[in-house]
Amino acid sequence: MSHLTPIRFVDYDPKSLSEQVGRLVILITPEGLMDQAGRSANRLSKGALARLIASDSFKKAKTGQIISLGWPAGLQVEALDVLVLPRRVTPIEARKAGAALAKIGAGKIMTVMAGSMPKAADLALGIALRSYSFDQHKTAQDSKTLDAVVIAHKAHEETATKFAPMLAVAEGVHMTRDLINEPANVLTTTEFANRLVEMEAIGLKVEVLDEPQLEELGMRSLLCVGQGSDSPSKVVIMQWNGGLEGEAPLALVGKGVVFDTGGISLKPAGGMEDMTMDMGGAGVVAGTMRALALRGAKANVVGLVGLVENMPSGNATRPGDVVTSMKGDTIEVINTDAEGRLVLCDVMWYTQERFNPVGMIDLATLTGAIIVGLGHENAGVFSNNDALCNAFLKAAAAEDEGAWRMPLGKGYDDLIKSRIADIKNTGGRAAGSVTAAQFLKRFVKDETPWIHLDIAGVASVKADTSYAPKGATGWGVSALNRLVHNGFETQTETQTETQTETQTGAE
Repeated sequence: MSHLTPIRFVDYDPKSLSEQVGRLVILITPEGLMDQAGRSANRLSKGALARLIASDSFKKAKTGQIISLGWPAGLQVEALDVLVLPRRVTPIEARKAGAALAKIGAGKIMTVMAGSMPKAADLALGIALRSYSFDQHKTAQDSKTLDAVVIAHKAHEETATKFAPMLAVAEGVHMTRDLINEPANVLTTTEFANRLVEMEAIGLKVEVLDEPQLEELGMRSLLCVGQGSDSPSKVVIMQWNGGLEGEAPLALVGKGVVFDTGGISLKPAGGMEDMTMDMGGAGVVAGTMRALALRGAKANVVGLVGLVENMPSGNATRPGDVVTSMKGDTIEVINTDAEGRLVLCDVMWYTQERFNPVGMIDLATLTGAIIVGLGHENAGVFSNNDALCNAFLKAAAAEDEGAWRMPLGKGYDDLIKSRIADIKNTGGRAAGSVTAAQFLKRFVKDETPWIHLDIAGVASVKADTSYAPKGATGWGVSALNRLVHNGFETQTETQTETQTETQTGAE
């Protein structure tokens, strides 16, 4: 797993500035107000900060902006970084500021003089999220992350306590990014399953179902996707039992196509190398389960992932073939590149049959159509339950993860009617992301609150985001963790009431 930058909290001591090395961060308000550390740094640097505050460039500075003074006189540090922040900031403003600090401090030690900043833990989370680099396959190691971070705070022990569960989430995000960034010759279905089994060490109960077991269960829809590959198809079940004994769990289900050629409906060569990220839904489920276990969530949550590889071969599923799902519905395979829904429908049905969950959320890099509709700013959200959907959208907004609700409706069913089977796996270009969700809805029991998250546009991107370098983002881990915390943890009466509302919400 990628290396997380060590973050340590210490007592706030402005008298120690002359001893600091690496990069030193001072917080100054947009009005130019300095705290004790700022005044001490200004005195040691012979008025450098006062001159900066009086300059036109400082007057134009925005919240979260960093102004760096290189090799300041009177200090040992190689850079004095001025972080422009109001005394009252939102959690998101604090996180983005932390991410900005991580971005400028690659390969260095950084000391942040946070004083009495209320959102210092969020600042640290931003640093942890942005301090990421996937360089496991590079022979030349050029550090792109901070070596270490020290945050000096007047209530350093309390801040460290607040940060502990946030660090668990950051570790889950990093795991998701590692999985999505990993090349397919390394992250085979077997290797993916092995990495999930390793999480038994942090308290998860993990089972792996192999092909004979899947055949016995009747998961022929899932199996048809992987039958053209030498890599065996698997379903992995991860259980976290942190809630009340016997309480039904929230279920997370992830599409885990470790590489997608399109099968017989072969994709164009250009850009096919990006299809290593087609297991992004499974990656988010894995990272979320890791975060919940590490922070000891007081909830029962089960995560299931269908792991397959979609390859063309003499044994591959053909367009026009008809397969039978675990539910018993027959599916005409119109396009073998619409394979994710074939994987998900069997795992979703198995999840409901075995666990009878209080709610089910599936995640998948499912359609290019969602990128056409929403770009790379928002995941598509489809749901049969307003209460659960609204709770997720609220959680996503609180974590600064873009999500937008999309429609469902019986009218879209006509587009996926089959002449020779119960249903076909694609309805063509029109409303492509909606018909995919409508296909999955067929495999959701009426009594199951359900959300489908199409994350094709947000799982991996070509440019830096606020919290991640280009590549895998880890989108969804933070939002799902917050959803669990807000609505499914057995901690307070309020949370129990929220859970009841989520379960009984109408479409």
